[in-house]
Amino acid sequence: MIKRLFLIFILATFSFPPLAKTSDDHRVLIVLTSHDQLGDTGRKTGFWLPELTHPYYRLKKANIKVDIASIKGGFAPIDARALTEPDSYHQVFLNDAELINKVINTIPLNKIDANDYDAVIFSGGSGPMWDFPDNGDVARVASDILNKNGVLAAVCHGVAAITNVKLANGDYLVKGKQVTGFSNQEESDLGTTDIVPFLLQNRLIERGGIYSSAAAWQTNVIEDGQLITGQNPASATLLAEKIIAKLDRR
Repeated sequence: MIKRLFLIFILATFSFPPLAKTSDDHRVLIVLTSHDQLGDTGRKTGFWLPELTHPYYRLKKANIKVDIASIKGGFAPIDARALTEPDSYHQVFLNDAELINKVINTIPLNKIDANDYDAVIFSGGSGPMWDFPDNGDVARVASDILNKNGVLAAVCHGVAAITNVKLANGDYLVKGKQVTGFSNQEESDLGTTDIVPFLLQNRLIERGGIYSSAAAWQTNVIEDGQLITGQNPASATLLAEKIIAKLDRR
Protein backbone atom coordinates (compact mmCIF):
# COMPACT_ATOMS: atom_id res chain seq x y z
CA MET A 1 0.00 0.00 0.00
CA ILE A 2 2.79 2.43 0.90
CA LYS A 3 4.58 1.70 -2.35
CA ARG A 4 1.37 2.32 -4.30
CA LEU A 5 0.76 5.65 -2.55
CA PHE A 6 4.35 6.66 -3.22
CA LEU A 7 3.93 5.87 -6.94
CA ILE A 8 0.73 7.95 -7.10
CA PHE A 9 2.59 10.80 -5.39
CA ILE A 10 5.40 10.64 -7.94
CA LEU A 11 2.98 10.63 -10.91
CA ALA A 12 1.01 13.55 -9.50
CA THR A 13 4.06 15.62 -8.57
CA PHE A 14 6.27 15.37 -11.63
CA SER A 15 5.35 16.31 -15.17
CA PHE A 16 6.32 14.09 -18.06
CA PRO A 17 6.90 15.07 -21.71
CA PRO A 18 3.86 14.56 -23.94
CA LEU A 19 3.68 11.42 -25.98
CA ALA A 20 4.47 11.69 -29.69
CA LYS A 21 1.51 12.29 -31.94
CA THR A 22 -0.13 9.19 -33.33
CA SER A 23 -1.79 9.00 -36.75
CA ASP A 24 -5.13 9.48 -35.01
CA ASP A 25 -4.00 12.96 -33.95
CA HIS A 26 -3.05 14.14 -37.44
CA ARG A 27 -5.31 16.09 -39.75
CA VAL A 28 -4.73 16.73 -43.46
CA LEU A 29 -6.51 19.14 -45.78
CA ILE A 30 -7.03 18.35 -49.47
CA VAL A 31 -7.79 21.41 -51.61
CA LEU A 32 -9.77 21.04 -54.85
CA THR A 33 -10.42 23.42 -57.72
CA SER A 34 -13.72 25.22 -58.22
CA HIS A 35 -12.99 25.94 -61.89
CA ASP A 36 -14.99 23.90 -64.41
CA GLN A 37 -14.28 25.49 -67.81
CA LEU A 38 -11.42 24.28 -70.02
CA GLY A 39 -10.34 27.65 -71.31
CA ASP A 40 -12.46 28.91 -74.22
CA THR A 41 -13.11 25.44 -75.64
CA GLY A 42 -16.62 25.13 -74.24
CA ARG A 43 -15.54 21.86 -72.64
CA LYS A 44 -15.81 21.09 -68.95
CA THR A 45 -12.98 20.37 -66.55
CA GLY A 46 -12.52 20.28 -62.78
CA PHE A 47 -10.46 18.15 -60.41
CA TRP A 48 -9.09 14.75 -61.39
CA LEU A 49 -10.86 12.16 -59.25
CA PRO A 50 -7.92 9.78 -58.62
CA GLU A 51 -5.90 12.72 -57.33
CA LEU A 52 -8.49 13.02 -54.58
CA THR A 53 -9.41 9.39 -53.96
CA HIS A 54 -5.94 7.85 -53.98
CA PRO A 55 -4.46 10.19 -51.34
CA TYR A 56 -7.72 10.33 -49.40
CA TYR A 57 -8.08 6.57 -48.95
CA ARG A 58 -4.37 6.10 -48.25
CA LEU A 59 -4.52 8.75 -45.51
CA LYS A 60 -7.71 7.28 -44.07
CA LYS A 61 -6.08 3.85 -43.97
CA ALA A 62 -3.40 5.42 -41.78
CA ASN A 63 -6.16 6.73 -39.45
CA ILE A 64 -5.49 10.33 -40.47
CA LYS A 65 -8.43 12.71 -40.47
CA VAL A 66 -9.03 14.36 -43.84
CA ASP A 67 -11.01 17.49 -44.68
CA ILE A 68 -11.86 18.65 -48.19
CA ALA A 69 -11.82 22.31 -49.20
CA SER A 70 -12.13 24.13 -52.51
CA ILE A 71 -11.55 27.65 -53.71
CA LYS A 72 -15.21 28.69 -53.55
CA GLY A 73 -16.59 26.00 -51.26
CA GLY A 74 -19.66 23.89 -51.95
CA PHE A 75 -19.70 21.52 -54.90
CA ALA A 76 -16.27 20.86 -56.41
CA PRO A 77 -16.51 19.96 -60.11
CA ILE A 78 -15.20 16.55 -61.14
CA ASP A 79 -13.60 16.26 -64.57
CA ALA A 80 -15.87 13.63 -66.12
CA ARG A 81 -13.03 12.31 -68.27
CA ALA A 82 -11.55 10.69 -65.19
CA LEU A 83 -14.52 8.36 -64.87
CA THR A 84 -13.93 7.01 -68.39
CA GLU A 85 -10.55 5.61 -67.36
CA PRO A 86 -10.32 2.37 -65.34
CA ASP A 87 -9.50 2.95 -61.69
CA SER A 88 -9.95 0.69 -58.70
CA TYR A 89 -11.27 3.53 -56.54
CA HIS A 90 -14.02 4.83 -58.84
CA GLN A 91 -16.62 2.42 -57.52
CA VAL A 92 -15.38 2.85 -53.97
CA PHE A 93 -15.96 6.59 -54.31
CA LEU A 94 -19.40 6.14 -55.86
CA ASN A 95 -20.40 3.97 -52.88
CA ASP A 96 -18.87 6.31 -50.32
CA ALA A 97 -21.61 8.64 -49.11
CA GLU A 98 -19.26 10.36 -46.66
CA LEU A 99 -16.68 11.37 -49.29
CA ILE A 100 -19.33 12.31 -51.84
CA ASN A 101 -20.87 14.59 -49.24
CA LYS A 102 -17.46 16.16 -48.62
CA VAL A 103 -17.08 16.85 -52.36
CA ILE A 104 -20.58 18.34 -52.59
CA ASN A 105 -20.04 20.45 -49.48
CA THR A 106 -16.37 21.40 -49.60
CA ILE A 107 -15.14 23.95 -47.09
CA PRO A 108 -14.50 27.39 -48.65
CA LEU A 109 -10.76 27.94 -48.59
CA ASN A 110 -11.18 31.39 -47.07
CA LYS A 111 -12.62 29.67 -43.98
CA ILE A 112 -9.57 27.46 -43.51
CA ASP A 113 -7.02 28.03 -40.75
CA ALA A 114 -3.83 26.20 -41.68
CA ASN A 115 -2.96 25.89 -37.99
CA ASP A 116 -5.68 23.22 -37.75
CA TYR A 117 -3.74 20.93 -40.10
CA ASP A 118 -0.46 19.03 -40.18
CA ALA A 119 -0.37 18.90 -43.97
CA VAL A 120 -2.10 20.39 -46.98
CA ILE A 121 -2.43 18.75 -50.40
CA PHE A 122 -3.31 20.80 -53.47
CA SER A 123 -4.98 18.30 -55.76
CA GLY A 124 -4.84 18.34 -59.54
CA GLY A 125 -6.95 18.23 -62.66
CA SER A 126 -6.84 20.96 -65.28
CA GLY A 127 -9.08 23.31 -63.27
CA PRO A 128 -6.35 24.38 -60.80
CA MET A 129 -4.39 25.98 -63.64
CA TRP A 130 -6.98 28.76 -63.63
CA ASP A 131 -7.97 29.27 -60.00
CA PHE A 132 -4.95 28.20 -57.90
CA PRO A 133 -2.00 30.40 -58.97
CA ASP A 134 -3.31 33.89 -58.13
CA ASN A 135 -5.65 33.05 -55.27
CA GLY A 136 -4.79 34.85 -52.04
CA ASP A 137 -6.14 32.09 -49.83
CA VAL A 138 -4.04 29.50 -51.65
CA ALA A 139 -0.95 31.60 -50.94
CA ARG A 140 -2.02 32.19 -47.33
CA VAL A 141 -2.66 28.51 -46.57
CA ALA A 142 0.55 27.41 -48.29
CA SER A 143 2.62 30.00 -46.41
CA ASP A 144 0.96 29.33 -43.07
CA ILE A 145 1.45 25.57 -43.26
CA LEU A 146 5.15 26.12 -43.92
CA ASN A 147 5.45 28.66 -41.11
CA LYS A 148 4.04 26.12 -38.63
CA ASN A 149 6.48 23.49 -39.92
CA GLY A 150 3.71 21.49 -41.59
CA VAL A 151 3.88 19.57 -44.84
CA LEU A 152 3.02 21.37 -48.08
CA ALA A 153 2.15 18.92 -50.86
CA ALA A 154 0.77 19.22 -54.37
CA VAL A 155 0.18 16.79 -57.21
CA CYS A 156 -0.05 17.13 -60.99
CA HIS A 157 -1.65 20.46 -62.04
CA GLY A 158 -2.23 21.11 -58.34
CA VAL A 159 1.42 22.17 -58.19
CA ALA A 160 0.20 25.38 -59.87
CA ALA A 161 -0.81 26.41 -56.33
CA ILE A 162 2.79 27.11 -55.36
CA THR A 163 4.02 28.82 -58.54
CA ASN A 164 3.27 32.36 -57.34
CA VAL A 165 3.72 31.95 -53.58
CA LYS A 166 6.49 34.14 -52.20
CA LEU A 167 8.46 33.91 -48.97
CA ALA A 168 8.93 36.77 -46.52
CA ASN A 169 12.21 37.69 -48.23
CA GLY A 170 10.42 38.16 -51.57
CA ASP A 171 11.75 34.98 -53.20
CA TYR A 172 9.39 32.54 -54.83
CA LEU A 173 8.71 29.57 -52.60
CA VAL A 174 9.97 27.14 -55.25
CA LYS A 175 13.25 28.98 -55.84
CA GLY A 176 16.10 26.52 -55.33
CA LYS A 177 13.68 23.72 -54.44
CA GLN A 178 13.63 20.29 -56.04
CA VAL A 179 10.15 20.07 -57.59
CA THR A 180 8.06 18.26 -60.13
CA GLY A 181 4.59 18.70 -61.61
CA PHE A 182 2.63 17.98 -64.77
CA SER A 183 5.20 17.93 -67.56
CA ASN A 184 5.17 19.64 -70.95
CA GLN A 185 5.08 16.21 -72.58
CA GLU A 186 2.04 15.17 -70.58
CA GLU A 187 0.28 18.44 -71.42
CA SER A 188 1.04 17.81 -75.09
CA ASP A 189 -0.29 14.27 -74.80
CA LEU A 190 -3.59 15.73 -73.55
CA GLY A 191 -3.72 18.19 -76.44
CA THR A 192 -4.02 21.11 -74.03
CA THR A 193 -0.68 22.86 -74.54
CA ASP A 194 -2.36 25.85 -76.20
CA ILE A 195 -5.40 25.80 -73.91
CA VAL A 196 -3.98 26.05 -70.38
CA PRO A 197 -2.94 29.56 -69.32
CA PHE A 198 0.70 28.49 -68.93
CA LEU A 199 2.82 25.35 -68.98
CA LEU A 200 3.45 24.22 -65.43
CA GLN A 201 6.90 22.80 -66.08
CA ASN A 202 8.04 26.07 -67.66
CA ARG A 203 6.55 28.20 -64.89
CA LEU A 204 8.26 26.22 -62.14
CA ILE A 205 11.60 26.67 -63.89
CA GLU A 206 10.92 30.39 -64.44
CA ARG A 207 10.29 30.76 -60.71
CA GLY A 208 13.67 29.21 -59.91
CA GLY A 209 12.49 25.70 -59.17
CA ILE A 210 14.84 22.78 -59.89
CA TYR A 211 12.37 20.82 -61.99
CA SER A 212 12.70 17.15 -62.91
CA SER A 213 10.29 14.61 -64.32
CA ALA A 214 10.02 10.93 -64.97
CA ALA A 215 8.82 9.57 -68.31
CA ALA A 216 5.32 10.77 -69.13
CA TRP A 217 2.60 9.26 -66.90
CA GLN A 218 5.07 7.39 -64.69
CA THR A 219 5.16 7.75 -60.90
CA ASN A 220 7.41 10.55 -59.70
CA VAL A 221 7.30 12.22 -56.28
CA ILE A 222 9.97 14.63 -55.05
CA GLU A 223 10.49 15.61 -51.42
CA ASP A 224 12.49 18.70 -50.51
CA GLY A 225 12.21 19.62 -46.85
CA GLN A 226 8.59 20.40 -46.02
CA LEU A 227 7.63 20.45 -49.71
CA ILE A 228 6.41 17.32 -51.50
CA THR A 229 5.36 17.41 -55.17
CA GLY A 230 3.98 14.71 -57.47
CA GLN A 231 4.18 14.75 -61.25
CA ASN A 232 0.88 13.26 -62.38
CA PRO A 233 -2.10 11.07 -61.36
CA ALA A 234 0.14 8.01 -61.04
CA SER A 235 2.03 9.84 -58.29
CA ALA A 236 -0.94 10.53 -56.00
CA THR A 237 -0.66 7.46 -53.76
CA LEU A 238 3.09 7.77 -53.26
CA LEU A 239 2.62 11.44 -52.43
CA ALA A 240 0.27 10.43 -49.59
CA GLU A 241 2.69 7.77 -48.38
CA LYS A 242 5.49 10.31 -48.16
CA ILE A 243 3.25 12.64 -46.18
CA ILE A 244 2.38 9.81 -43.78
CA ALA A 245 6.05 8.91 -43.34
CA LYS A 246 6.96 12.52 -42.63
CA LEU A 247 4.16 12.96 -40.10
CA ASP A 248 5.04 9.70 -38.38
CA ARG A 249 8.59 10.95 -37.81
CA ARG A 250 7.29 13.82 -35.68
